Order: sequence, then structure tokens, then C-alpha cells
Amino acid sequence: MKKIQTEYLAALRAEMAKEGINTVIVSGTDPHQSENPPAHWRDREWLTGFWSANGTNGTAVVTPEKALCWTDSRYFIQATEQLRGTGFEMMAEDGPEAVNIVDWVTEHTPAGAIVAIDGTTFSISQAQNLQQELEDNGIKLRTDFFPFDIINPERPSTPKNKLFVHDEAIVGESVDSKIARILMQVKAELANAVMLSSLDDIAWATNVRTAGDILFSPMYVSYLFLSDSSRVLFVDSDKLTPEVSAHLAKYNLEVRPYESVFDFVAALPKETRLLIDPAKTSRTMYDRLGCTPVFGGAGIAKLKSVKNEQMLRSLDRAMEKDGVALTRFFMMVEKEAPSGKLTELGLTRTLREERLKDPDCVDESFAAIVGWNAHGAIVHYEATEESDVAVQGDGLLLVDSGGQYTCGTTDITRTIALGTPSPEMIHDFTLVMKGHIALARAIFPAGTTGHQLDALARQFLWAEGKAYYHGTGHGVGFFINCHEGPQSIRLNYVPTPLEPSMITSDEPGLYFEGRYGIRCENIIETVPTMTTEFGQFLKFRVATLFPFDLRLFETSIMTDEEIAWVNDYHAMVRERLTPLLTPAQAAWMEEKTRPLTR
Repeated sequence: MKKIQTEYLAALRAEMAKEGINTVIVSGTDPHQSENPPAHWRDREWLTGFWSANGTNGTAVVTPEKALCWTDSRYFIQATEQLRGTGFEMMAEDGPEAVNIVDWVTEHTPAGAIVAIDGTTFSISQAQNLQQELEDNGIKLRTDFFPFDIINPERPSTPKNKLFVHDEAIVGESVDSKIARILMQVKAELANAVMLSSLDDIAWATNVRTAGDILFSPMYVSYLFLSDSSRVLFVDSDKLTPEVSAHLAKYNLEVRPYESVFDFVAALPKETRLLIDPAKTSRTMYDRLGCTPVFGGAGIAKLKSVKNEQMLRSLDRAMEKDGVALTRFFMMVEKEAPSGKLTELGLTRTLREERLKDPDCVDESFAAIVGWNAHGAIVHYEATEESDVAVQGDGLLLVDSGGQYTCGTTDITRTIALGTPSPEMIHDFTLVMKGHIALARAIFPAGTTGHQLDALARQFLWAEGKAYYHGTGHGVGFFINCHEGPQSIRLNYVPTPLEPSMITSDEPGLYFEGRYGIRCENIIETVPTMTTEFGQFLKFRVATLFPFDLRLFETSIMTDEEIAWVNDYHAMVRERLTPLLTPAQAAWMEEKTRPLTR
């Protein structure tokens, strides 16, 4: 595998030399800025060997002398291991050793030289930032370098999976209603048309899904143009079924070939003021526009992030289904662990099987992360035949998983003890949970952003000189993306405030390389709590239904309020799940949710 990577690198450098290119930047995404792109666009993963079924955040830079791959702290350990022997070196995108990729490229490219990108896989914002920095230093940017069809003869085709209609009785809103709200937002931003490039926006707007275009996300490869007089969905016609064609016709959605979108935007009249999101629209799309672009569109993503009442009630059903599947899974883990026959890969497969027993579960929402001890410290670890280890002895098992149910998307992490956990493990778990609880219990004024709440989850770790560098919370889609914007809870500033009916995760963690990792994650809904003379205040409602491991709490460092939160949460879990469980499962749940005491 490593030798193959060096051959790929040599082939790319040969194409660079042929085209007179000094530096190539290869993104890790597709024309829609997807977090987990279809196989056709996984060029950076193919080139570097840094890969995951969930997708891996990373950008490669290749010069005649250097081959580097930037990624964030979630993947430092994984990238270091996977890049070894490939000719690529891992570079930190965040954390104390972070190196800015644009600064590096500028400093290591001579004036007058050419830096090349595939403009279809770089957003307008990314490309403009890069171009400005390069031009300031006398370096040229080329946006039409497409080498992978040449150097990768086995490059997969674009996906051709069939579409299906997402039941509007579950969704709670028609396509006409959604398009009307989108166009109101378009006009509010002084535009008269919009081109949606983000696949989650399109799936939400059309109430259409598929299975297979993107692993673990039921979105489909497409573009969507909307104006008062025109609705055009750019999607390959062989993906349509009679049901989907009838659904699209009902809402006057014209279908055109996916690849025709660039000719379409080139032919738009100059007076068309086309709203495009510069963070989600490709540079190639921008370069082809024949009309007047209007940058914006964040308000459309926000429409999707605020769930309606029907969605929220449907999501509660998904959480109950997920809690039942997790009960079966963790009962099995607890029973079989002493045998020494469990493995990470085996557990990953079993967990998938347990979820898919429910007919409403279409897929997992991402490839499950099942890490035993040292592997739990790899934030986005994915067990493979090569990395798989037996789950035996004493330690911590970290399980981060979720399901794509037609009634909602779930995402949950539990860290449990097997055998006898060490005092250090118990102490660290409790620190993480203290942060988790502090965020879950937060009350805050309307207009507060996730950035302003993030330190609540980190404070107890920081007090002991410990830290994690990934975000504390991400938005969660409704039978779309597990990771959804625009809101998030993280250290860096995100301008979108948390609003009622937004769904977000609460997942602080702590990781010791080579030893163990801890993460505790629930899904939380933002809800109103009170209105005072100082305005409207909000809080969180926990939606996830599964207990935390009582053996891992160090109650001597917990407050009475924290212990009460755990007990109240566990009482809710027991009340909601017990009617859905067998007598044996209900007895197990009773034990796992017994009151936590000092």
C-alpha cells in the first residue's frame, strides 16, 4: 500500500512537470464541500493513503521536493500512522503546532511560479483567500488543473444510486413551503434567485433522499436553482424512480443533467442576481457565472437547522429506537467481555447489525468508532483488519456511533469500563462528565453563540492542565448529515447563535496517546426557559436515551447538583426505554440507572 502511494505521488509530479506547475493543492472534498465526499472525489485520500470511511479532514500539498498533508487534531494519530512510508508528512491544522497552509505555500513557492488547484473542489472563499495571498507574493494561481482522471485510471464514476421520497408526514413540511421560505430569504439578501450547492440543503429542500451516494448520509449529488419563475434540479435522470419523478413534477421541479449546471449558470441573464454561498459554492461555478453574484446564503442553512415540531417528535422516536439497539449491544458486550473473544472490528459489525434490525434504520450515520484503551485516544479511529485488537482485560471502551433513521439522525458516544478501571481513568472520566453536565445544564440569553458556551465543557480539564482540541458540539441534521451547520459549540468563533429547536451535540473528551481516550456525547435540543426583564433565556433538553457508566464516576469531586443531574437523566432514560424492552433488558436497565450516591 505504501509503495503504491509513492507511485501515485510520482505520477502526479510528472503531470505537474508536464504542465509547468510548481505546487499543487489537493482538497479533501467535492464540488459541494461535503464533509464525506463520494468515492469519485476522494482524490486526496487516494493520493496520500490517509483514509477513513467517515471521510478525513485533510488537504495535501505537493511540490517537486515536498509532499505534505494537513489535518486537524481529531486525526493527528491516525494520519501519522497512515502516512508513514507514503512520501507524505503530516502537518497540524490546529493545536499548538499548527502551521497555516496558505502561509506555508506562499513561503515555499518562488515568485513567478504557478500553484494549481481543481477549482471544482475548492470553495469561492478558499480560492479567493489563496489567490490573494499568492498574488501579493508574485505567485500565480491556476484553477483548472484536473490530473486525477489521467493518473488514476480506476477513479470511480460519479454515483448513480436511485432516489426516494422522504415521507412528508415525518418531515412535517411540504417542498412548496420550504421553497417559499428559501425565496423569502433570497429576497431578504437582495437577490432574485439562488443556486444551492450544499447537498444537505438540497435534500432538505426537496424532501428527497438516496442511499449510497455518500457513505452514511442519505443525500444525493445534485444542484438546485430556484427563482420565482423557475425550479431546476440538476441530477442525473437515471437516478430517478417513477415515485420520485412524480414527486418532483408535483412541485414543478424541472430535472436537468447534473453536468449541465455550468452551462446553465453561464447562460443566466446579467440582471439575474444569483445568491450563492461562497463557503459552499465551487470556484469553478463562480468563474462560469454569466449573471451577477450575490454572496450570502447563511440564512438558508439556518432554516434547515431549526427543526419543526413534527421533526422533533419524530427524533424522539429515533432516540428510543437507538436506545433499544444500544441496550442489546452493551448487554452483549458486558456478558461476553470476560471470554476474551470480543474484538473492536467484531463489535463494530455487531453494533451495525443491532441498529439495522429496526426497519426505520436505513444506515449508520457514520462508521462506528469502537476503540479499546489506546485506540480510544484516536479521536476518529476506525477498526480495520490491520488495526483490530482484542477487547480483553481491564480498561476503557469508547463507542461513538449513530443511526440514520427515517424519523431522525442519532449520534451518541459512551465510554464504559471493562474489568477494573484505574483510579486515573475514573478521575478523568468524571472531569469530562463534569464538563458535559455543565454544558447540558447551561441557561443563557437568546443570541448566545456556541463559542460563548464552549468553555463550560472544558473548564474542569483546564483546571488540571488537560485539554482536547476538537469542537464540543456540532449541529445534527434530520435524516441528512450527522454533522450539520451553521451552529456549533467550539473554541473558535462561530457567529450563528443557538436558537430554539436547533439540535446540537454535547461531546467533551480527553485523550492520552497510547493509553486511553474518553468521550461522553448526548444530543441536546435548544429550548426556551424563561423571559425576564433582561429578555428571553434558553436552555438545553437532552434527547439521547442511554445511561452513562456508573462505575466511572468519582463522586467525591462532584457537586450535589451534578449528581442530581445524572440521576434525573438516568430516571428519564429508564422511564422512556423500559416499556420498549424485554423483562431481562428492563432489569439490566434498572441496574444501570440506579441512583448515583456518594
